[in-house]
Amino acid sequence: MNAAKRLEIFRRLHEDNPEPKTELAYSSPFELLIAVILSAQATDVGVNKATARLFPVANTPQAIYALGVEGLSEYIKTIGLYNSKAKNVIETCRLLVELHAGEVPQTREALEALPGVGRKTANVVLNTAFRQVAMAVDTHIFRVSNRTGIAPGKTVLEVEKKLLKFVPKDFLLDAHHWLILHGRYVCQARKPRCGSCRIEDLCEYKLKTSDD
Repeated sequence: MNAAKRLEIFRRLHEDNPEPKTELAYSSPFELLIAVILSAQATDVGVNKATARLFPVANTPQAIYALGVEGLSEYIKTIGLYNSKAKNVIETCRLLVELHAGEVPQTREALEALPGVGRKTANVVLNTAFRQVAMAVDTHIFRVSNRTGIAPGKTVLEVEKKLLKFVPKDFLLDAHHWLILHGRYVCQARKPRCGSCRIEDLCEYKLKTSDD
């Protein structure tokens, strides 16, 4: 795919949704961090239901740490893998209090040192909470990047690096959100909705479908 096509793809995605946002509900960098940790192998809708109960009761590292693993588990037991996630969140809260004065760090290294925080989670927090250029490649972005030809790659890291290189600079900050939303609602895994796609004519996917 050439640079002109990529530019037009992101121009259209921007035109349709000038200020894309994550679908996770949060009101602080800490709430976002916790929501993203909980969202591994879970839906944003499911996470939002759990945090809608949790955050009014505890939405700081100190308050969630005070709940303990068992107390936190009661709020998040509707989410998959809640036991291991509860342990990771409690330990993350402890480290935030002890090492970062209760604040979410703004560097990849410090974020990835927290339990339950991998590269993808760190990228989401850096990009969404702190508006740093970062590309969190989840299953949606990996699929869309490969299927369309925007940034094909065999691994998540390869796709991440290609996106950072190939996405036009003016659109880099929000590209992660556009690609996730496109993968979630249009370029879906089982069958892409090519008939409803704004970038169908620019996409290099060979097996185009109708929406029937």
